[in-house]
Amino acid sequence: MKKILTIGRYFKSRFGQRVRKIPISLEGFTCPNIDGSVAKGGCIYCRNESFSPSIAKLSSEKPSVMMNFKMTTNPLLKHQLDQLTEQFKWHSEFHKDKFEIRKYLVYFQSYTNTYAPFDTLKQLYEKALSFPNVVGMSIGTRVDCVEDEVLDLLEGYVKNGKEIWLEYGIQSVYDETLKATNRGHLTDGMKELFAKTRNRGIKLCAHLIYGLPNETPDMMLHSLRTILDWGIDGIKIHPLYVVEDTHLAKIYQSGKYTPIELEEYADLIVQSLQIIPTDVVVQRISAGAHDDTLLAPKWCFDKNIQMRYLRDRLKAVGIEY
Repeated sequence: MKKILTIGRYFKSRFGQRVRKIPISLEGFTCPNIDGSVAKGGCIYCRNESFSPSIAKLSSEKPSVMMNFKMTTNPLLKHQLDQLTEQFKWHSEFHKDKFEIRKYLVYFQSYTNTYAPFDTLKQLYEKALSFPNVVGMSIGTRVDCVEDEVLDLLEGYVKNGKEIWLEYGIQSVYDETLKATNRGHLTDGMKELFAKTRNRGIKLCAHLIYGLPNETPDMMLHSLRTILDWGIDGIKIHPLYVVEDTHLAKIYQSGKYTPIELEEYADLIVQSLQIIPTDVVVQRISAGAHDDTLLAPKWCFDKNIQMRYLRDRLKAVGIEY
Protein backbone atom coordinates (compact mmCIF):
# COMPACT_ATOMS: atom_id res chain seq x y z
CA MET A 1 0.00 0.00 0.00
CA LYS A 2 1.47 3.35 -1.08
CA LYS A 3 0.92 5.86 1.72
CA ILE A 4 0.51 9.43 0.48
CA LEU A 5 2.38 12.15 2.38
CA THR A 6 -0.63 14.24 3.37
CA ILE A 7 -0.19 17.58 5.10
CA GLY A 8 -1.22 15.98 8.40
CA ARG A 9 1.40 13.24 8.09
CA TYR A 10 4.00 15.78 7.05
CA PHE A 11 3.35 18.01 10.07
CA LYS A 12 3.38 15.03 12.44
CA SER A 13 6.75 13.93 11.05
CA ARG A 14 8.20 17.46 11.00
CA PHE A 15 6.98 18.69 14.39
CA GLY A 16 6.08 15.53 16.27
CA GLN A 17 2.47 16.64 16.70
CA ARG A 18 -0.58 17.90 14.83
CA VAL A 19 -0.35 21.39 13.31
CA ARG A 20 -3.32 23.39 12.10
CA LYS A 21 -3.24 25.85 9.20
CA ILE A 22 -5.08 28.98 10.32
CA PRO A 23 -6.83 30.66 7.32
CA ILE A 24 -6.47 34.44 7.19
CA SER A 25 -8.30 36.89 4.89
CA LEU A 26 -7.53 40.60 5.13
CA GLU A 27 -9.43 43.61 3.82
CA GLY A 28 -7.66 45.61 1.15
CA PHE A 29 -5.98 42.66 -0.55
CA THR A 30 -6.84 41.93 -4.17
CA CYS A 31 -5.24 40.54 -7.34
CA PRO A 32 -3.74 42.32 -10.36
CA ASN A 33 -6.30 40.67 -12.64
CA ILE A 34 -9.09 42.15 -10.52
CA ASP A 35 -7.80 45.71 -10.10
CA GLY A 36 -7.03 46.11 -13.79
CA SER A 37 -3.24 46.02 -13.58
CA VAL A 38 -2.99 43.03 -15.91
CA ALA A 39 -6.65 42.18 -16.55
CA LYS A 40 -10.15 42.99 -15.33
CA GLY A 41 -12.79 40.89 -13.63
CA GLY A 42 -10.54 38.28 -12.04
CA CYS A 43 -10.35 34.60 -13.01
CA ILE A 44 -13.58 33.43 -14.62
CA TYR A 45 -14.25 30.93 -11.81
CA CYS A 46 -13.21 33.06 -8.85
CA ARG A 47 -15.47 34.00 -6.00
CA ASN A 48 -13.20 34.16 -2.98
CA GLU A 49 -16.05 33.80 -0.50
CA SER A 50 -16.53 30.22 -1.71
CA PHE A 51 -12.89 29.34 -1.02
CA SER A 52 -12.21 30.95 2.34
CA PRO A 53 -14.02 30.55 5.67
CA SER A 54 -12.49 33.80 6.92
CA ILE A 55 -13.40 36.16 4.10
CA ALA A 56 -17.12 35.82 4.79
CA LYS A 57 -16.49 37.40 8.20
CA LEU A 58 -15.14 40.59 6.65
CA SER A 59 -17.15 43.71 6.04
CA SER A 60 -19.47 43.51 3.05
CA GLU A 61 -18.40 47.01 2.03
CA LYS A 62 -15.52 47.34 -0.40
CA PRO A 63 -12.39 48.72 1.32
CA SER A 64 -11.53 52.32 0.49
CA VAL A 65 -7.98 51.24 -0.44
CA MET A 66 -6.84 48.18 -2.36
CA MET A 67 -3.29 46.88 -2.05
CA ASN A 68 -0.76 47.06 -4.89
CA PHE A 69 2.99 47.39 -5.36
CA LYS A 70 2.93 51.14 -6.05
CA MET A 71 1.40 52.30 -2.78
CA THR A 72 3.66 54.48 -0.64
CA THR A 73 1.41 54.44 2.43
CA ASN A 74 -1.22 52.02 3.69
CA PRO A 75 -4.02 53.57 5.78
CA LEU A 76 -5.50 50.09 6.32
CA LEU A 77 -2.41 48.61 7.98
CA LYS A 78 -3.55 48.94 11.60
CA HIS A 79 -6.95 47.51 10.66
CA GLN A 80 -5.28 44.62 8.83
CA LEU A 81 -3.04 43.86 11.81
CA ASP A 82 -6.12 43.85 14.06
CA GLN A 83 -7.97 41.53 11.68
CA LEU A 84 -4.99 39.21 11.56
CA THR A 85 -4.88 39.05 15.35
CA GLU A 86 -8.63 38.54 15.70
CA GLN A 87 -8.83 35.78 13.08
CA PHE A 88 -5.81 33.95 14.45
CA LYS A 89 -7.15 34.12 18.01
CA TRP A 90 -10.57 32.79 17.03
CA HIS A 91 -9.32 29.91 14.86
CA SER A 92 -6.47 28.86 17.15
CA GLU A 93 -8.66 28.82 20.26
CA PHE A 94 -11.35 26.86 18.43
CA HIS A 95 -8.92 24.14 17.34
CA LYS A 96 -7.19 24.10 20.70
CA ASP A 97 -10.46 23.59 22.56
CA LYS A 98 -12.12 21.17 20.12
CA PHE A 99 -9.18 19.18 18.76
CA GLU A 100 -6.42 19.84 21.33
CA ILE A 101 -4.10 21.23 18.66
CA ARG A 102 -1.22 23.26 20.07
CA LYS A 103 0.84 24.29 17.02
CA TYR A 104 -0.22 26.50 14.12
CA LEU A 105 0.79 27.62 10.64
CA VAL A 106 -0.66 30.98 9.62
CA TYR A 107 -2.18 30.68 6.15
CA PHE A 108 -2.66 33.93 4.21
CA GLN A 109 -5.34 32.48 1.97
CA SER A 110 -7.58 34.88 0.05
CA TYR A 111 -6.51 36.89 -2.98
CA THR A 112 -2.79 37.56 -3.67
CA ASN A 113 -0.93 37.87 -0.39
CA THR A 114 2.34 39.22 -1.78
CA TYR A 115 0.61 41.96 -3.80
CA ALA A 116 1.13 44.90 -1.45
CA PRO A 117 3.84 47.36 -0.38
CA PHE A 118 6.88 45.62 1.06
CA ASP A 119 6.55 47.32 4.46
CA THR A 120 2.94 46.15 4.75
CA LEU A 121 3.91 42.57 3.98
CA LYS A 122 6.82 42.67 6.41
CA GLN A 123 4.67 43.92 9.27
CA LEU A 124 1.88 41.42 8.60
CA TYR A 125 4.25 38.47 8.25
CA GLU A 126 6.21 39.35 11.37
CA LYS A 127 3.00 39.85 13.33
CA ALA A 128 1.84 36.41 12.24
CA LEU A 129 5.12 34.78 13.24
CA SER A 130 5.00 36.48 16.65
CA PHE A 131 1.83 34.69 17.75
CA PRO A 132 2.31 31.95 20.37
CA ASN A 133 2.91 28.42 19.09
CA VAL A 134 3.17 29.51 15.44
CA VAL A 135 5.70 27.38 13.57
CA GLY A 136 5.53 29.31 10.30
CA MET A 137 3.42 30.66 7.45
CA SER A 138 1.89 29.61 4.17
CA ILE A 139 1.25 32.44 1.70
CA GLY A 140 -1.14 32.16 -1.22
CA THR A 141 -0.01 34.13 -4.26
CA ARG A 142 0.48 34.31 -8.03
CA VAL A 143 3.60 33.72 -10.09
CA ASP A 144 3.57 37.32 -11.35
CA CYS A 145 3.40 38.89 -7.88
CA VAL A 146 6.51 37.71 -6.01
CA GLU A 147 9.43 40.11 -5.99
CA ASP A 148 12.99 39.21 -5.04
CA GLU A 149 12.77 41.48 -1.99
CA VAL A 150 9.93 39.35 -0.61
CA LEU A 151 11.79 36.11 -1.35
CA ASP A 152 14.78 37.49 0.54
CA LEU A 153 12.54 38.39 3.48
CA LEU A 154 11.00 34.93 3.59
CA GLU A 155 14.44 33.32 3.30
CA GLY A 156 15.41 35.15 6.47
CA TYR A 157 12.48 33.60 8.34
CA VAL A 158 13.54 30.16 7.10
CA LYS A 159 17.05 30.73 8.40
CA ASN A 160 15.51 31.61 11.78
CA GLY A 161 13.87 28.19 11.90
CA LYS A 162 10.38 29.00 10.62
CA GLU A 163 8.42 26.80 8.23
CA ILE A 164 7.66 29.00 5.22
CA TRP A 165 5.55 27.96 2.23
CA LEU A 166 4.60 29.90 -0.89
CA GLU A 167 1.46 28.57 -2.58
CA TYR A 168 1.41 29.38 -6.28
CA GLY A 169 -1.89 29.19 -8.16
CA ILE A 170 -0.64 27.57 -11.37
CA GLN A 171 -3.97 25.92 -12.35
CA SER A 172 -2.62 24.81 -15.76
CA VAL A 173 0.61 25.00 -17.77
CA TYR A 174 -1.28 25.67 -21.01
CA ASP A 175 -1.17 29.30 -22.10
CA GLU A 176 -4.44 28.94 -24.01
CA THR A 177 -6.15 27.85 -20.79
CA LEU A 178 -4.63 30.71 -18.79
CA LYS A 179 -5.89 33.14 -21.42
CA ALA A 180 -9.35 31.58 -21.49
CA THR A 181 -9.68 31.76 -17.71
CA ASN A 182 -8.41 35.37 -17.53
CA ARG A 183 -5.42 34.61 -15.32
CA GLY A 184 -3.60 37.70 -16.54
CA HIS A 185 -0.28 35.88 -16.94
CA LEU A 186 1.19 33.03 -18.96
CA THR A 187 3.72 30.30 -18.16
CA ASP A 188 6.81 32.37 -19.01
CA GLY A 189 9.15 32.47 -16.03
CA MET A 190 7.27 29.91 -13.91
CA LYS A 191 10.05 27.32 -13.96
CA GLU A 192 12.67 29.93 -13.06
CA LEU A 193 10.52 31.28 -10.20
CA PHE A 194 10.09 27.78 -8.81
CA ALA A 195 13.87 27.40 -8.69
CA LYS A 196 14.39 30.84 -7.11
CA THR A 197 11.85 30.04 -4.42
CA ARG A 198 13.16 26.62 -3.48
CA ASN A 199 16.82 27.68 -3.63
CA ARG A 200 16.07 30.00 -0.71
CA GLY A 201 14.76 27.14 1.41
CA ILE A 202 11.15 28.29 0.97
CA LYS A 203 8.80 25.37 0.42
CA LEU A 204 6.66 25.55 -2.69
CA CYS A 205 3.11 24.28 -3.05
CA ALA A 206 1.61 24.40 -6.54
CA HIS A 207 -2.14 24.48 -7.15
CA LEU A 208 -3.73 22.71 -10.14
CA ILE A 209 -7.38 22.70 -11.21
CA TYR A 210 -8.83 19.73 -13.07
CA GLY A 211 -11.81 20.34 -15.33
CA LEU A 212 -10.86 23.73 -16.77
CA PRO A 213 -12.66 24.64 -20.02
CA ASN A 214 -11.47 22.75 -23.12
CA GLU A 215 -8.84 20.74 -21.24
CA THR A 216 -8.60 16.97 -21.77
CA PRO A 217 -7.47 14.46 -19.14
CA ASP A 218 -4.12 14.18 -20.95
CA MET A 219 -3.65 17.95 -20.69
CA MET A 220 -4.40 17.92 -16.97
CA LEU A 221 -1.91 15.13 -16.33
CA HIS A 222 0.65 16.91 -18.49
CA SER A 223 0.32 19.97 -16.24
CA LEU A 224 1.01 17.74 -13.25
CA ARG A 225 4.06 16.11 -14.82
CA THR A 226 5.40 19.50 -15.87
CA ILE A 227 5.32 21.07 -12.41
CA LEU A 228 6.80 17.89 -10.92
CA ASP A 229 9.68 18.27 -13.39
CA TRP A 230 10.09 21.92 -12.34
CA GLY A 231 10.38 20.85 -8.71
CA ILE A 232 7.78 21.25 -5.97
CA ASP A 233 7.47 20.41 -2.28
CA GLY A 234 3.70 20.19 -2.14
CA ILE A 235 0.61 20.19 -4.32
CA LYS A 236 -3.09 20.96 -4.15
CA ILE A 237 -5.44 19.57 -6.79
CA HIS A 238 -9.11 20.33 -6.93
CA PRO A 239 -12.01 20.19 -9.37
CA LEU A 240 -13.36 23.25 -11.10
CA TYR A 241 -16.81 24.05 -9.80
CA VAL A 242 -19.25 26.76 -10.83
CA VAL A 243 -20.56 29.30 -8.34
CA GLU A 244 -22.95 32.19 -8.76
CA ASP A 245 -21.79 35.66 -9.75
CA THR A 246 -18.83 34.48 -11.82
CA HIS A 247 -18.16 34.65 -15.54
CA LEU A 248 -17.92 30.85 -15.55
CA ALA A 249 -21.51 30.74 -14.28
CA LYS A 250 -22.63 32.64 -17.39
CA ILE A 251 -20.69 30.25 -19.64
CA TYR A 252 -22.18 27.25 -17.85
CA GLN A 253 -25.72 28.61 -18.00
CA SER A 254 -25.34 29.24 -21.73
CA GLY A 255 -24.50 25.57 -22.23
CA LYS A 256 -20.91 26.21 -23.33
CA TYR A 257 -19.22 24.56 -20.36
CA THR A 258 -19.77 21.06 -18.96
CA PRO A 259 -18.29 20.46 -15.47
CA ILE A 260 -16.12 17.45 -14.80
CA GLU A 261 -17.93 14.33 -13.54
CA LEU A 262 -16.96 12.75 -10.22
CA GLU A 263 -15.93 9.47 -11.87
CA GLU A 264 -13.62 11.25 -14.34
CA TYR A 265 -12.17 13.39 -11.59
CA ALA A 266 -11.54 10.31 -9.46
CA ASP A 267 -9.79 8.60 -12.40
CA LEU A 268 -7.50 11.62 -12.68
CA ILE A 269 -6.78 11.68 -8.94
CA VAL A 270 -5.88 7.97 -9.00
CA GLN A 271 -3.51 8.51 -11.92
CA SER A 272 -2.09 11.65 -10.31
CA LEU A 273 -1.28 10.01 -6.98
CA GLN A 274 0.37 7.15 -8.83
CA ILE A 275 2.66 9.74 -10.45
CA ILE A 276 3.39 12.06 -7.52
CA PRO A 277 6.56 11.07 -5.61
CA THR A 278 6.17 9.98 -1.99
CA ASP A 279 8.20 12.96 -0.71
CA VAL A 280 5.82 15.55 -2.20
CA VAL A 281 3.20 16.73 0.30
CA VAL A 282 -0.29 16.28 -1.11
CA GLN A 283 -2.19 19.03 0.68
CA ARG A 284 -5.55 18.74 -1.07
CA ILE A 285 -7.38 16.53 -3.56
CA SER A 286 -10.91 17.90 -3.18
CA ALA A 287 -12.81 21.16 -2.97
CA GLY A 288 -16.31 22.52 -3.11
CA ALA A 289 -18.80 25.16 -2.09
CA HIS A 290 -21.07 24.15 0.74
CA ASP A 291 -23.92 26.60 0.22
CA ASP A 292 -26.54 27.55 -2.33
CA THR A 293 -24.06 29.55 -4.44
CA LEU A 294 -22.85 26.25 -5.95
CA LEU A 295 -24.37 25.71 -9.40
CA ALA A 296 -22.42 22.68 -10.60
CA PRO A 297 -21.24 19.99 -10.32
CA LYS A 298 -23.50 19.08 -7.43
CA TRP A 299 -21.07 16.43 -6.17
CA CYS A 300 -18.84 19.31 -5.03
CA PHE A 301 -21.39 20.28 -2.37
CA ASP A 302 -20.49 17.61 0.21
CA LYS A 303 -16.76 17.20 0.82
CA ASN A 304 -17.26 14.15 3.04
CA ILE A 305 -19.06 12.21 0.31
CA GLN A 306 -16.44 13.38 -2.19
CA MET A 307 -13.54 12.23 0.01
CA ARG A 308 -15.10 8.85 0.84
CA TYR A 309 -15.48 8.10 -2.85
CA LEU A 310 -11.93 9.24 -3.66
CA ARG A 311 -10.43 7.23 -0.79
CA ASP A 312 -12.31 4.11 -1.88
CA ARG A 313 -11.07 4.51 -5.44
CA LEU A 314 -7.50 5.02 -4.20
CA LYS A 315 -7.60 2.01 -1.87
CA ALA A 316 -8.73 -0.14 -4.78
CA VAL A 317 -5.37 0.50 -6.49
CA GLY A 318 -3.26 0.23 -3.33
CA ILE A 319 -3.02 3.89 -2.31
CA GLU A 320 -3.74 5.14 1.20
CA TYR A 321 -4.63 8.82 1.41
